[in-house]
Amino acid sequence: MINAWNVLKTRLRQGHRTTAWPEEAPTFPDRFRGRPAIDGTKCPEGCDDCEKSCPTQAIRFDPGIRLDLGRCLFCAECVNACPEGAIRYTADHRMAARNREDLVLAGNGAEMRLAAALDAKMKSLFGRSLKLRQVAAGDCSGCALELQALNNVVFDLGRFGIQFVASPRHADGILLTGPVTKNMKLALQKTYDAIPQPRLVIAVGACAISGGPFRGSPAVLVGADNPPAAADPLPVDLYIPGCPPHPLTILDGLLRLLGRLESGGGHKL
Repeated sequence: MINAWNVLKTRLRQGHRTTAWPEEAPTFPDRFRGRPAIDGTKCPEGCDDCEKSCPTQAIRFDPGIRLDLGRCLFCAECVNACPEGAIRYTADHRMAARNREDLVLAGNGAEMRLAAALDAKMKSLFGRSLKLRQVAAGDCSGCALELQALNNVVFDLGRFGIQFVASPRHADGILLTGPVTKNMKLALQKTYDAIPQPRLVIAVGACAISGGPFRGSPAVLVGADNPPAAADPLPVDLYIPGCPPHPLTILDGLLRLLGRLESGGGHKL
């Protein structure tokens, strides 16, 4: 009885632990690396130090500087290599996109096109909830840990009607992590086939989008939909970049997909 009373007192002292996002703006520690910002005007002519420093070839000059969030590991090697500060990390957690090309940031100051909602027919079918089967296709568990964090009291994924399910037959779609190893290709395809139509595919993390640091390995297929990654690529409906992405980055993308967030980030009740 004494132990139960102590637990109750501790919970009362802790108070409400769930984040107030999206009604209130999130706060992040100083070390948080959100969406990169690029200023091409600071690039000295002929300098390609940032491109050479990138371990996944996420940076290229074509013709100006471009950064592919789908390949970016958020390692900050490019920031350290650039003497002019042309690349910096912001505190903006919003990075999910519906189209692969929208993950490529240009150095001309253009705004990123964030994920748009499903069309009216798909939204009417899924309603305001989403059941997802997570498939770890050769990941390092970094993205999987962030997904697990979504279930804790801070982020409380269930308050938005989104849940992870054990069986693909109970799911609305796949949430994929990892570069899709050759050994996982068949298991991933069988899981996808078992989900009733219409079904969604959500690629989480650099590995699922582009192969990440494993790109070029003969053991992996370079993500879900990258030719010549797989003979039968999966049609990805939502890309959530990061290595790994923050739980709020993942949640932001899922809510945008469901049309639950305004373009500026506000919550639609």
